[in-house]
Parts: sequence; C-alpha cells; structure tokens
Amino acid sequence: MNATDISFPNLGIYLENVPKQFKLFGNFTIAMYGITFAVGILAGLFVASHVAKEYKQKEDDFWNFAIWVIIGGLIGARIYYVVFSWEYYKDNFWNVFNLRQGGIAIYGGVIGAFLTAFIFSKIKKLNGFTLADAAMPALILGQAIGRWGNFFNREVFGQYTDNIFAMRLPIDAVRARDISADLASHIGEGENFIQVHPTFLYESFCNLVVFALLMIFRKKRSFNGEMCLWYFGGYGIVRFIIEGIRTDQLYLIGTTIPVSQVVAVILVVAAVVGEIVCRILIKKDKLPEILKIKR
Repeated sequence: MNATDISFPNLGIYLENVPKQFKLFGNFTIAMYGITFAVGILAGLFVASHVAKEYKQKEDDFWNFAIWVIIGGLIGARIYYVVFSWEYYKDNFWNVFNLRQGGIAIYGGVIGAFLTAFIFSKIKKLNGFTLADAAMPALILGQAIGRWGNFFNREVFGQYTDNIFAMRLPIDAVRARDISADLASHIGEGENFIQVHPTFLYESFCNLVVFALLMIFRKKRSFNGEMCLWYFGGYGIVRFIIEGIRTDQLYLIGTTIPVSQVVAVILVVAAVVGEIVCRILIKKDKLPEILKIKR
C-alpha cells in the first residue's frame, strides 16, 4: 500500500490518497481532523438550538452557553488526553499544543463542558439541568461526526481482525505506539500495512443510534437532567465495549486499567441510580424544584 491509502479489503473498498490535511491559499495548512471536528460542532449547534427552543430557553442565553461550553469542552478534552498520555508528552512537551495531530479525549471534553455549564448557570442564575438537557443530543451527534477525524488521522483503531469491516492502514501512516504486539504479530512478511478493527467507525455508528434515541424521547423526559442521564448511560455502554478493543487506550496512572472503561462504568451506574432515585422522588412528590419541568 502507498502511505496515503486506506482500504477495507473484505468490502472491496480501496481508497487512494486519503489526505490528512490540505493547503489553502498556497501555504495555509488545514487538517481534515479539524474540519470534521468543526462540522461536528456546527451540526451539534443546529440540533441544540432546535431542542433549546422546545425547552423554552431564551435564545441569547443558549448561544452564550453554547460558546462557553465548546471552549470548556475543548480545553477539558486536551487536558484529559495529555494527563493520561504524560509518558509521551513529558519528552515531547511542545506537542501538547499541536492539536492537528489529534489527541483529545471525549470524556475530558464532557467533564470540561459540564464544569463550564455548572459555572455558567451559577453566574447567569439559569437552570443548568435544562441547558444541559438541550445539549445532549447535540453532543452525541458532534461525537459521531467528529470520530471521522480519527479516520483521516489513521488513529483510534482496534486490534487485528478479519471481519467484514476490517481496515488496512500503511504502517508508515500510523503512530508506532498504536501498533500493539497483537497487531505486529499479524504483519506478514513483506507487508507494509496493519489490518485492524475500525473502532472509529463502530463508535460513530453507535453514537448515531444514541442520538436517534435521544431525539425520539426528548419530549418524554420526566425531569430536568434526564437527558443527561440517558446520554451518560447510552454513551457509557458504547464506550465501554469499544474501548476494550482499541490499541491506543489511556490507562489509570500506574496501572494497565483503561481509564475510559472505568469512567464508562461510573457513568452508567450513576445514570441508572439517578433515574431510579428521581422516579421515586416524582412518585412521592418530593422532586427538587430545580429538577421539575415547567410545562
């Protein structure tokens, strides 16, 4: 394979010269990773603005909220990734600021976004749970689209597979640290590619399923914050399963335990417990005012 090619042999698909970036106006470089990320954000904003209107939020409040949450989410996503990849970045410090190579963690983005939402809602004296509910379908849609940035970057792939969706990537096009011992053992003599699970594709598809479910049930929520719980549960299940076959896992410091799987379990448990508790409080008519939906 050429260094810029990508193929799906069992589907009969061979893509030539798939770019990681391109030049605009002569020497201004634009990364495909950044483009897919931007498209995800724009699509998410479109959906969020629609849901926000349904939830009777003021347009100015929503757009101010959205801008700050995007910024907070991006910062959180990068910090999370760097912290749990410090063994690499401590010797390549300036790469901390090179986002065009990839390297953001969704859970870090979620944490950063929620912290920002909490601070914003406190300062503006708004109901943060309602704001967050409107953002959940947008968040998962943005994740589904943004995952394709990993395709262009030749990253976020899994172990060896020969299933129908198996993807081949040139060895020279991927980071050496992402080639696991299992992948290396399946590289045949004279071959210059690895054959992997396209986990970015799996997650993108599953995220779209979660997005569809959130949009279908968005008007059936029983309390403010319920969309958040559904997001935590749905995405937590998706991420726990897919994280298990990725080769670029981030580990809890000093262990070989994938941090994203730990976070996924915590979020799923929190979602289930939160849903049960709130349902009980509704039946007893003891739900806190901040969680009550104004019809």
